[in-house]
Amino acid sequence: MAQRGEGPDFIEALARGLDVITAFHADNPRLSLTEVAAAAGLARPTARRFLLTLEELGYVRAEAGSYELTPRVLELGMAYIGALSLWDIARPHMRDLVAATGESTSMAQLDGSDIVYMARVAVPKIIALRVQIGTRFPAQVTSQGKVLLAALDPDNLDAVLALPSRSGVQPRVRHTRTAIDTTLREVRARGWALADDELAPGIRSVAVPIRDGHGVVRAAMNVTVNSVETSVKTLVEQHLPYLIKAASAISADWARWQSRPQVESPAAGDPAGQA
Repeated sequence: MAQRGEGPDFIEALARGLDVITAFHADNPRLSLTEVAAAAGLARPTARRFLLTLEELGYVRAEAGSYELTPRVLELGMAYIGALSLWDIARPHMRDLVAATGESTSMAQLDGSDIVYMARVAVPKIIALRVQIGTRFPAQVTSQGKVLLAALDPDNLDAVLALPSRSGVQPRVRHTRTAIDTTLREVRARGWALADDELAPGIRSVAVPIRDGHGVVRAAMNVTVNSVETSVKTLVEQHLPYLIKAASAISADWARWQSRPQVESPAAGDPAGQA
């Protein structure tokens, strides 16, 4: 269930509606009313009303006594990605990176103490954990998470690290705060981060920051390899230079996009809009 707010303006009904939507996931794309109610922590009559409302709005469809999300749910996330415009900018560079390295690449942002994948170009290789858009992992044990945590100021870092992960993933390695601080200092000094079999066995990755036009770190991009097939030396010496080049190109293109002239359409009746 969604984390509950304590402020006077918190809308419980909206939170419950989001709980119903997030009850569905890749492993359970189709749920019965009882299953939705249990996953969202709601009484069956309440869950039914939310499902009927979502169905009327086009976000849920009912079939043979069960419910599933419709593609319209993507609009909720794509509105954010579309406004950011980072995916369209990053996509060709990520494809070039995959072509150069022969390995998968992903882009993620920080959400609480987790990273959330927002873009990915994959190659057909077996990895220990399935990754797709929207996947969450604990930030502390991922290369992208280390890059994003290293970019936080001390107060924000303390607040983020105090939050529990919502990924549902138990990392293979748990780091002490002293170890985390030492790692983040190294990341800040060298500009990239490595994660070596920390999230799960067989997963090794290196990540670098993606910056906006003001130089602020807004995302992190990685190259992920199978640790049995690819050594740290190969990852850092051969793949990292391609990753840095791609990330620099994305950051530069994004800065240019952000600095583009803003042109407003002439209002109706405005002589400037008439031929």
